[in-house]
Amino acid sequence: MSDSSRKRRLAEVASTSLNVLTMGSATTTDVSHKIRLLLKALLAEADPLKELQSVKTTVRALLEICKNGEYWDLAREEVTLRQGPGPFLQSPGTLHACPPARGDEAPLSPLAEENLDAAAREGTVGAVVPLLKQACGSDDPSSVNPPVEVEELERDICFLLGLLAIKVAHQQAICKAGALRTLVALVARYAARGDPHLSGSAAAAARRAADAITNLAHENNAIKDRVRGEGGVPHLVALLSSVDPKVQRAVAGSLRTLAFKNEENKALIVALGALPLLVQMLHAEDTTLHYEAVGVVGNLVHSSAPIKRAVLEAGALQPIINLLSSPCPDSQREAALLLGQFATEGEYKFAIVQRGAVAPLIEMLAHADTQLREMAAFALGRLAQNADNQAGIIASGGLLPLMDLLESRLGNLQHNAAFALYGLSDNDDNLIEFVREGVVQRILACDMIVQPSRDCVAKTLKRLQERLRGRVLAQILYNMQGAGGAARARIAVALAALTTPDSPSPAAKRVMFLEKRTVHVLVDALTDPHTPGDLQAQAAASLMRVARGLRVYLGPQYVNSRVESDVTFQVEGRPFYAHRIALQACSDIFRSMFDGHYRETDASVIPIPNIRWEVWEATMRCIYCGSVAVPPEAAQELLAVSDQYMLDTLKRLCEAAIAEGLTPDNVSAAFELAEGFNAPDLAKRCVLFCLAHHAALVAAPGGSRAGYAVAMQRMAPRLHAALAEHIARNADAAAASAGAAEAGS
Repeated sequence: MSDSSRKRRLAEVASTSLNVLTMGSATTTDVSHKIRLLLKALLAEADPLKELQSVKTTVRALLEICKNGEYWDLAREEVTLRQGPGPFLQSPGTLHACPPARGDEAPLSPLAEENLDAAAREGTVGAVVPLLKQACGSDDPSSVNPPVEVEELERDICFLLGLLAIKVAHQQAICKAGALRTLVALVARYAARGDPHLSGSAAAAARRAADAITNLAHENNAIKDRVRGEGGVPHLVALLSSVDPKVQRAVAGSLRTLAFKNEENKALIVALGALPLLVQMLHAEDTTLHYEAVGVVGNLVHSSAPIKRAVLEAGALQPIINLLSSPCPDSQREAALLLGQFATEGEYKFAIVQRGAVAPLIEMLAHADTQLREMAAFALGRLAQNADNQAGIIASGGLLPLMDLLESRLGNLQHNAAFALYGLSDNDDNLIEFVREGVVQRILACDMIVQPSRDCVAKTLKRLQERLRGRVLAQILYNMQGAGGAARARIAVALAALTTPDSPSPAAKRVMFLEKRTVHVLVDALTDPHTPGDLQAQAAASLMRVARGLRVYLGPQYVNSRVESDVTFQVEGRPFYAHRIALQACSDIFRSMFDGHYRETDASVIPIPNIRWEVWEATMRCIYCGSVAVPPEAAQELLAVSDQYMLDTLKRLCEAAIAEGLTPDNVSAAFELAEGFNAPDLAKRCVLFCLAHHAALVAAPGGSRAGYAVAMQRMAPRLHAALAEHIARNADAAAASAGAAEAGS
């Protein structure tokens, strides 16, 4: 084509593109018409690379149409148009906190979606992918050093493909057209230069190619595998060393997506040495950089203990703790989640606290961002599995903010807060603060949304009840005597709330309620007309609880009796009549069921699924009579029910019944049963049985010395605990005896 013809053609294309961009855009039909005109102009080029300016103008016009939506600011080319890799996932557990789902970006606007669909429908992919391949050039693009105009064309095509790939429906079409290999080739070209100072059109093309790979691989594991198969991961890791923050951000985003739920990619990224570069990015003041870096690290460590340790050994801990104070809430959230995961590593559980994580995590509990509060509670819950950390979190002011979250009406917030409070309750000193701050009463009044949270709260209360003894009880009583008015009454209410028929001991109850006048404090609050209404109601409930604690078994004549029955259970389709006062006196679960805000509170008929009639009847007989014969064939079912409803007397009977029937063939299964249903006495009996019957276990069918060793490895923690308890008890008894003898002499 002559120069005059080329100029005339360029003018025609520029005029067409300008006309298209200035057309009205009221309907999808208008958009489709614009796109058809542009694609017609693009395909009319016999040799596109010789008509670069006109081709660039046409592609740019297509790009502007696809960017037309509220989701993007057309004036800001540096915006990263990428959807995130999706939420972190945690394996559910009985008392494990649940991290929330996360959406990294806002959804596409309806207008942007319509334009992208129209572009795909009119054949944009089939037109621009061959053009990108032609621009990319030889089979070894790393040897190519194209002119700026070609790099600008590649940049815009990659940008356009990245936009189309945001919609899952278009990902496969782009890959089928062969775009993925070319995108990887472009990344390889710029990585092969080994130039960290990549800039201008080259840097722009590299990051747009990385962005397109990100969107193609989003929630598509097959494409993630193909990127690895095409050799793209090493080139992306190499580009992390770029000094251009936009390039760093784009390739980190690709690595983040490729690592999400893809074990092979995670291992490769780490093996290629990405961790030191990512740790450097964690230190960046640019919030977009450290956000991408912490996102990559988060996806790498998820469900991978070896990578978690490698990340920590690479020096990531302190910069991640520092990100808790980032001005970017997304970075804060990711950092809190990572710290919760790091806290499962014993030695780092202490380092996280010592390096200053607790204060910003507690501050995050009051943040307006719900997910940020969830993640802060999650991290604190993991850290609270250590006694010193438990005291430190309380001392730093974490108790009341966690209690506020427990009272929210958001399920994940409640559960993460419940898990954290459960950890904090495992500390004698913390019980004093639970009582002083009125947290016990607030926990009792909480309306939990899901059953796992209710169970967690019930176990928290049980822990607190078990710690109401000795030095702790004496300190709380001292605090009550020194307090005045409403503060004194609230401590008395908490003491009554933590009292059960079995705990504390009768002697301690005598001191607590009579000698230290806790009953008088409660009666005074009840009879004083100036007592606040909520406190007066709590005092009345507390005195009722104390009265119920003077356990009187109703007797066998009331088992499944209509006489004075005020609640009916539906068991295997048959009614079973019961009495709330008997149930509430023996179990925190029944107490919460009837005194709380659960659906059972006001129900007259309560279904009992998955429990046989004979098992339920035996359970009720134990509640009404204080004991029951445990048939061997029902012992396991009754043990499960005793754990579910926290019936300690029944659990002890079941443990004894199962222990009497231990044999070399069933001891392993019995131990697993004990661990599963929190039956420590049965577990200890299983360990002792294994010690006493070593020869029989080794000689049993399928037995061996190696198998015995494996079984004892599982039982070793229980063995250590049993021996420590036995030795300590004997030592205490000997010391007490020696002290008494010395006093007598």
